[in-house]
Amino acid sequence: MLSRVSTADATTPLSTWAPLRSPIYRALWIAQLVSNLGTWMQTVGAQWILVDEPNAATLVSFVQTAITLPVMLLSIPSGVLADLVDRRRLLLGAQSAMAALAAVLAIATATGHTTPAVLLTLLFLLGCGQALTAPAWQAIQPELVARDQITAVAALGSMNINIGRAVGPALAGVLISLSGPELVFALNALSFGGIVAVLTFWRRPATDRKLPSERPLAALQAGTRFIRAAPAIRRVLLRSILFIAPASALWALLPVIARDKLGLSSSGYGLMLGALGLGAVLGAVGLSRIRALLTPTQRLTAAAVLFGLATAGTAMLRSMPLVLVLLVGAGLAWLLAMSTMNSTMQLLLPAWVRARGLSVYLLVFMGGQAIGSLVWGLVAGALGSVPALLIAAAFLAGSALSSVWLPIRHNAEELDLTPSAFWPEPQLVVEPDPEDGPVMVLRTYDVPPESVPEFMAAMVFVGRSRQRTGAMEWRLYRDVGVLDRYVEAFVVRSWAEHMHQHQVRLTAQDQLREQDVSRFTVGDDRVTHLVAVEPH
Repeated sequence: MLSRVSTADATTPLSTWAPLRSPIYRALWIAQLVSNLGTWMQTVGAQWILVDEPNAATLVSFVQTAITLPVMLLSIPSGVLADLVDRRRLLLGAQSAMAALAAVLAIATATGHTTPAVLLTLLFLLGCGQALTAPAWQAIQPELVARDQITAVAALGSMNINIGRAVGPALAGVLISLSGPELVFALNALSFGGIVAVLTFWRRPATDRKLPSERPLAALQAGTRFIRAAPAIRRVLLRSILFIAPASALWALLPVIARDKLGLSSSGYGLMLGALGLGAVLGAVGLSRIRALLTPTQRLTAAAVLFGLATAGTAMLRSMPLVLVLLVGAGLAWLLAMSTMNSTMQLLLPAWVRARGLSVYLLVFMGGQAIGSLVWGLVAGALGSVPALLIAAAFLAGSALSSVWLPIRHNAEELDLTPSAFWPEPQLVVEPDPEDGPVMVLRTYDVPPESVPEFMAAMVFVGRSRQRTGAMEWRLYRDVGVLDRYVEAFVVRSWAEHMHQHQVRLTAQDQLREQDVSRFTVGDDRVTHLVAVEPH
């Protein structure tokens, strides 16, 4: 049986490789690496099939669109689904379906039936499988390792992707020259088998569901409310956009720089991608030392500066060795930024909404890259690739400067987001139906005059807690009929959602916020539950 590894002793230095001590995480990481290699080989094979078509340039560009468009379209619904169903079973189903689709592509190619329409359709369906998988895959990571290893997990995940990006295309080129694209398609189909096997043997702890699952639309609304009431998460998403949008210029224009400015062949371009991958590996190796020296905000600043210098240098230099050195630095900076933002999101999201929150992050990430690449391509078409990269470098400098006004949370690892059903059960004389509502909850506080400023400050965080866990509206009122009395009022969509608040969504961090408030009140708080009725 594969199980999660326990938290390391506090005296043990935490390295980037620490998560690999977990048997289940190690097995999944290796299986994911094999799958990433297969995916990148498939992309090259698909492009190779289309290069001899009449509209080759357009069709080849559609390959990446067919793969990435589903991620942008389905990321949010996939996040909702991953929070409502068993994530292991969801991953098993999606990976098995992708293996079957890849096998169909290999057979169709081997038998001469892979027309451009068939190819792009199958790639789109494979992209739908990837979109379905991504939020659930991200959301299971905290279940596999200890909380203090999440940053290392994010670094290893980014390194995994970059190794696949660097090695997969080169390996595909060799295999296609030997046996044709059907071989890489067949190997891609087999590459899903490792993940399916590991997930089959993983015995994920069963969750005890005392309440019915949320409905999809209500779950989507709950996830939206959570992010809207979580300034720390919104800050990470904003910093992601500020980095990814200009950084996408280097990824988009690197082939043009390789061919037109440096006069390189496809093998030279592959070497440049390899330098980026090497930088990501070096960044992962040194991440534990970097984390010890820099806060998350400082890491994002350093990443923006380093990636910006690499972008400007790649635009201006004509020396291939110097450009390769800069690209190694860019790969390191990319990993540093991605691991910092991904791990911070993981650490800020409680389990009940983790996949929904990460799906928004994935949408920002993929959308930023896709739209950014399109914009920088248009800029390069109008001004040239060198001015476009220099403009992008200037925006990256602005991203670094934004750390002054937009720092991200530095102590996310210290947050205790374990579920904590600390609210007492409501005392009822009438049992509402689950869909009855809206529900208004009133809570009365008696606050001595000298404690009012501290009480008001503490209630700001309580209000955010209520909204994150389900409140559509929240206000604090002063009772003008009773001296020193304040009344908190919030509205929840239904009785079932309020019960989810009670039993599923509250965390130990929410409990700490309420304990802060209790320090500034006297007597017992009184809670009233009101369920809306339609007069007739």
